[in-house]
Amino acid sequence: MTTIALIGAGGKMGCRITDNLRKGTDPVYYVEISERGLANLADRGLAATPQAEAVPNADVVVLAIPDVAIGNVSESVVPAMKSGAMLIVLDPAAAYLGKLPKREDVAYFVTHPCHPPVFNDETTPEAKRDFFGGVAAKQAIVCALMQGPEEQYAVGESVAQAMYAPILRTHRITVEQMAMLEPTMAETISSMMVTVLGEAMDEAVKRGVPYEAAKDFMLGHINVQLAIVFEKTNPFSDACLVAIEYGKKAMLKDNWKDLYDPDRVYDQIDVMLHPEKLPAKLESL
Repeated sequence: MTTIALIGAGGKMGCRITDNLRKGTDPVYYVEISERGLANLADRGLAATPQAEAVPNADVVVLAIPDVAIGNVSESVVPAMKSGAMLIVLDPAAAYLGKLPKREDVAYFVTHPCHPPVFNDETTPEAKRDFFGGVAAKQAIVCALMQGPEEQYAVGESVAQAMYAPILRTHRITVEQMAMLEPTMAETISSMMVTVLGEAMDEAVKRGVPYEAAKDFMLGHINVQLAIVFEKTNPFSDACLVAIEYGKKAMLKDNWKDLYDPDRVYDQIDVMLHPEKLPAKLESL
């Protein structure tokens, strides 16, 4: 049995984890201080446990809180943890920036959901609409043991699989690799490009194309483009390949892959945790 303290149990992410952990047999302390979070727990028939009571008695402490709060919250949580316990964070940002307190007798474990894939075998309406995962659709997860004994990895992986269930598969990577996946690959690049796709559709509508026609055309083409690139189905036509090269030259800097360099990854995470730095950062690009 692994005793778990879930910090932020009534929040947006915390509620998903709470709902999954309740299905297991491990004892869980649900820690929450916000009025709305407490109401969310009450809706589930749960009462919050004070942090001061939960943390010292937990084998695993999970921080289900916003990235910007992890540094300050971990400063109050980690010193209260018992020796040999594990701290789990749900994003690599704070760990990558060195925001977790120094304590060698506590294991640090980082995990993040991949989210349900575009191409899947889900058949139920609930699973098809579970875009985020952790409810009805299967998803893969990534895990990293940042510090602590090797045998602790299995403990962290087990808790992560319970939190993010149903699980498709689990990938063990490093914190540095996870930081390349998010924010760089998934947010700085992918989320930005999908946002641009939405703006491209809006521009077509602004210039006179009916909204429904533009949306059907965009989503249908995204579907086949994803299949071509990631499922290696039929290749793009010769004319489309020309359009791709034209678009890349018109829209992308030649050195955009430098975003994966360690100093650029650090820069992205730093500005995400300190958004007041964004205007100056944008000026320097």
